[in-house]
Amino acid sequence: MSNKKEKSEFRYIALAGNIGAGKSSLTGLLSKHFGWESYYESVDNNPYLADFYEDMRRWSFNLQIYFLSARFRSQKQMLGERASFIEDRTIYEDVEIFARNLNEMGLMSERDYNNYKDLFHEMSDYLRPPDLLVYLRAKVPTLVKQIQQRGRDYENSIRIDYLERLNGLYESWVDRYPYDKLIIETDDLDFVNNKEDLGKVISMIEQRLFGLFSNP
Repeated sequence: MSNKKEKSEFRYIALAGNIGAGKSSLTGLLSKHFGWESYYESVDNNPYLADFYEDMRRWSFNLQIYFLSARFRSQKQMLGERASFIEDRTIYEDVEIFARNLNEMGLMSERDYNNYKDLFHEMSDYLRPPDLLVYLRAKVPTLVKQIQQRGRDYENSIRIDYLERLNGLYESWVDRYPYDKLIIETDDLDFVNNKEDLGKVISMIEQRLFGLFSNP
């Protein structure tokens, strides 16, 4: 991860969290509230995702390279425009959470994993950390409920133990994350359907970004 973090007039928020934590929904809501650009994880048009959930060992490296490339390209575009934006999932999660987990589960070989990490570290010198990382923490039952509610067919095969492993890696990574971060407990929040809950989340983010009495 690059240590370079230049101050600028535009803001960069990134939402992190496990599958089903509500990142995409909150990205859209925050984008509307702040009037900032939103950038989403490439899911619906991802050519590897459905195959990956059917055969993780076969498609793990292909999927992770696709995500790495897509996120690197998006961040270059976002930062090049020099406008405030909100990002759905960070490039750091690819290497720290998903690729690491696949390797530890024996679903990505050491050769592929080392190749992947080397590529990421070459890219990292060109990256800028978010002004604020917002980690949406959720327990596995909450994740399962929200995954079922959105009804993506290819996610039906996700195992409980897979989500549990990801949660463990997320906790370890967020604990080590060296830049500004905000952890939001989401198990008892419904920021999609409850305006009061959304207001609480927005208030927490605004206080961290702008100070208690400041306006964006």
